[in-house]
Amino acid sequence: MDTCTAPPDLFEAEHRALLAAQAVYDSCSAAAPESCHQAFGQLLTAYERLLRETRRLVRRSDRAELEMTQLNHQLQELTNQLEYRATHDSLTGIFNRSAIIDLVNRHFVRQDLALIVLDIDHFKRVNDSFGHPVGDRVIVGVVDCLQRVVPATASIGRVGGEEFTVLLPGLSAEAAEQVAQAVRQAIEVHAFGLPDGSRITASFGVSWAPAGGQFDDAYNLADEALYQAKRGGRNQVARAAEPTAASATA
Repeated sequence: MDTCTAPPDLFEAEHRALLAAQAVYDSCSAAAPESCHQAFGQLLTAYERLLRETRRLVRRSDRAELEMTQLNHQLQELTNQLEYRATHDSLTGIFNRSAIIDLVNRHFVRQDLALIVLDIDHFKRVNDSFGHPVGDRVIVGVVDCLQRVVPATASIGRVGGEEFTVLLPGLSAEAAEQVAQAVRQAIEVHAFGLPDGSRITASFGVSWAPAGGQFDDAYNLADEALYQAKRGGRNQVARAAEPTAASATA
């Protein structure tokens, strides 16, 4: 059984008044003077037309309101899509460079944080040997390893072609180094499916800084540690020295 009911008539009272007036008009038409009868009939006709037009306008207004609501919903969805595209890497779906920099600086306003910078080892060889589609697959695989290993509070950004930054708010340098080691091991054993069956590795630099710092300073420290890991033979984690009290104050 259809349980749908018609919407209430906003002009029910006016409609009843019109019916009552129509009944009076019909009953007194013979006895009423012609001029009064004619005027009463014109009034009823005008009132009925006004009621009909008002109903039509209300229906049109309801449709316009519904269309406006739908348009606003579509506009909000489009705004969300544009915002997402402006802050996320199109290949991997993680934060892009500008977004992760902004996020790090905003976290620094209120808390300490650790930063991991990692770079895929010999990535140019992958692109040159197997082509960019395979290189893209490697990048996506590395991001998958990151997302499976890093804490839920972490934020991951792609800051270069094969370089990534992981924001770890509230973690100590030691804890961040442990996270980096876990990611390094996950990448080392991950099956990337390269045509020659070779493995992919990555090198890591870790830094820590107290609240009030800046992305550039924390990144530069982690980047220096990263190159130390590269020079040390790759596929390893290096940790930067923590800022001294004097340098933090400065």
